[in-house]
Amino acid sequence: MKKTLLALACALSLSSLSIGVAFAQNAPASAPAAASSATPHEARVEQRITYLHQQLKITPAQEQQWNAFADVMRNNGTTMANLYEQRKAATNQSALDDMKQYSDIAQAHADGMKKLVDAFEPLYNSFSPDQKKLADTTFHQTGEHHGHEHGHGKAAKPAQSQ
Repeated sequence: MKKTLLALACALSLSSLSIGVAFAQNAPASAPAAASSATPHEARVEQRITYLHQQLKITPAQEQQWNAFADVMRNNGTTMANLYEQRKAATNQSALDDMKQYSDIAQAHADGMKKLVDAFEPLYNSFSPDQKKLADTTFHQTGEHHGHEHGHGKAAKPAQSQ
């Protein structure tokens, strides 16, 4: 049971470093990283934010909505990183405590998704038709690459047995 919960937590971790981050999983490695004082996690979030800003062709008129969205991505990433660090540090806990901790992570993910959607909606509504197509394609591609566990896009095709 604990291995199953850990596997689910790992899958959630990959998807919840922020949904905005999730649809940027294909960010090029050449995207600039955050300042050297940032943690590796913070640097990855900043790299994805930079990539999305470029990918979605954010205009100066959209910067205010963009900044609100990027701040939610950062906050969600920090929240999830802290929860996973707490989970990693927890040793010799009961099965009940383990399940409660996983429930807290799942709830934080759901809460973060709601905040991200709320921040993305005004930004998306400000997009030109071409920007909306870029966003729709970016979200859709990530759904295909990462499967239905992220709650968006098409489910990944199951592996065929040999």
